[in-house]
Amino acid sequence: MKTVTLERPGTFTLSDTAAPGAPATGEALVRVRRVGICGTDLHAYRGKQPFFTFPRILGHELGVEVLEVNDPASTLKAGDLCCVEPYLNCGKCIACRRGRTNCCTSLKCLGVHTDGGMREIIRLPARKLHKSEKMTLDQLALVETLGIGAHAVDRAKLEDGETVLVIGAGPIGLSVMQFAQLVPNVKLIVMDVSAERLAFCQKQFPIDKVIAAGNIEKAFEELKAATNNDLPTAVFDATGNANSMMNAFRCTAHSGRLIFVGLVLGDITFSDPDFHRRELTLLATRNATASDFKRIIAQIESGSVNTTPWITHRATTDTMISQFETWLKPESGCIKALVEF
Repeated sequence: MKTVTLERPGTFTLSDTAAPGAPATGEALVRVRRVGICGTDLHAYRGKQPFFTFPRILGHELGVEVLEVNDPASTLKAGDLCCVEPYLNCGKCIACRRGRTNCCTSLKCLGVHTDGGMREIIRLPARKLHKSEKMTLDQLALVETLGIGAHAVDRAKLEDGETVLVIGAGPIGLSVMQFAQLVPNVKLIVMDVSAERLAFCQKQFPIDKVIAAGNIEKAFEELKAATNNDLPTAVFDATGNANSMMNAFRCTAHSGRLIFVGLVLGDITFSDPDFHRRELTLLATRNATASDFKRIIAQIESGSVNTTPWITHRATTDTMISQFETWLKPESGCIKALVEF
């Protein structure tokens, strides 16, 4: 079967590998039909992804077709189309026992900590497959990305009429916007250094204001003016940039919440007196849960979540390697690239 492997930073290989055997008890054998490319994959290609070793088969945003199921508890059958919850959790640790499977103490994510789905056939736990009879394979491959934003918004517990700031208009920031706007009467402000990305999200989502972040002091004054000096009560930083994350504290209103969606490999510092004076709530958000996946599928099927804007680039297994590096360049306008198997 065709398999794409990231051998080391900057180097992919396409090879023919042996197909996996029959599924063990509790597993399903699936054919991978779509693989979404996300920031994790781009960071891995650059050699800047934490918790990562080489060589690695990437791929955790998957749209798959079921070939065989070996799980008496599963209702799946051959031919079913599913998205994949790629977070392999132990089911026994303190987080799992509390239903927080997304932050299991020994979590392994497909394509990051263990080999992923950038191959024709893979065996997976049947419980990690989420079926839809209405969604396309393209849509199924988007569910994991959308899950990051959906889970972050759920963590924030947004209220009717809140002012929300999303810092970073890349794919993760867009997923936050998509679910924040489902909360009634939310005023949505977006900040980014890229004029092109701000224009894109303005075109695709009902955003109240965009702020260019090239000059942080000017951006901060513009943010204060847009909120009558109150500042947003919920701030999502989706940049994965340490400076942005540290500046996000000053962008958050007294009594507000700051939600770190992006991950940075390093330390974040802040003024403790200012943190206490504002009585801020700082939240981390990681991955998503099975309930998030089920909720997103229902929202896409009902039409309340629109997936049309997402996919901007497309490749096959034969053309992906030659195209991959161009997707890293801002001028490519790549929001989400999809690989067809």
